[in-house]
Amino acid sequence: MRRLTLALAALSLTLGAAGASADDAATAPARAEPIRISAEYTGSVLIFQVASIQVSSEIGDENYSANARFRAAGLAALFSDADIEAGVSGYNEGAHLQPWQYRHRNHASSKNRVIEINFPDRVAEPNITPPFGSMGEPPASAAQRAGAIDPLTGMMSLALNFRSNGGEPCTGRIPVFDGKARYNLRLERGGLDTVRNRGYRGEAIVCNGYYEPIAGYDPEDQPSAEDIAEPVTLWLAPFADGAVYFPVRIRANAGFGGITVEARSISVE
Repeated sequence: MRRLTLALAALSLTLGAAGASADDAATAPARAEPIRISAEYTGSVLIFQVASIQVSSEIGDENYSANARFRAAGLAALFSDADIEAGVSGYNEGAHLQPWQYRHRNHASSKNRVIEINFPDRVAEPNITPPFGSMGEPPASAAQRAGAIDPLTGMMSLALNFRSNGGEPCTGRIPVFDGKARYNLRLERGGLDTVRNRGYRGEAIVCNGYYEPIAGYDPEDQPSAEDIAEPVTLWLAPFADGAVYFPVRIRANAGFGGITVEARSISVE
């Protein structure tokens, strides 16, 4: 199930920008209107649908916002009633998005837990209601949370990642804090591939993301050697004449055949 979690989480954590200077911001193409992105995905194991995902976001000259909804579906609905809603808002600093508040709730959970993360002085500070029984062994320290972004900002930053990496999508490490776990996603670019699904038809960049746990894990939740060694693979396609890149397919290998997340529709304006 951890491989399934990593594949689906990749939609909301993938690939933030690794910090941008004022010069980076100056190279970003100017737009009179905000960039608006709406996307729908389905996740499947073999031929069985396991999830439906919707994402909407807006990136303006100074601010950004995003919302995402994940629901267990098909086969997975037999084992989980997950209905997760997340939202974030923050500042557009050119090639880098800096969150100021992230909020996450599983509507189907009996605990009705709300995960909120604020970012005073660029340090991710969690506020969990009701609190987790444990924040990990050891918990993520303030030093480890400094500079980390939330999962949803990670996904939005994917669209702009190339601006702060010499024009190359899929490079560097993405520091993520989800309210408990602190981890990186290390990116390695593969080649090009052709994607044909309901949401996209055309050439895409193959991007491998390697999960690197840092802190905030209980012993039973610690990722295995297989989780760390096997990448989550994303196919990133250009939209709006190359102004943004966005995942059109995500795949994680697993012993029972692999988990695949496919775009059903993507709109970028």
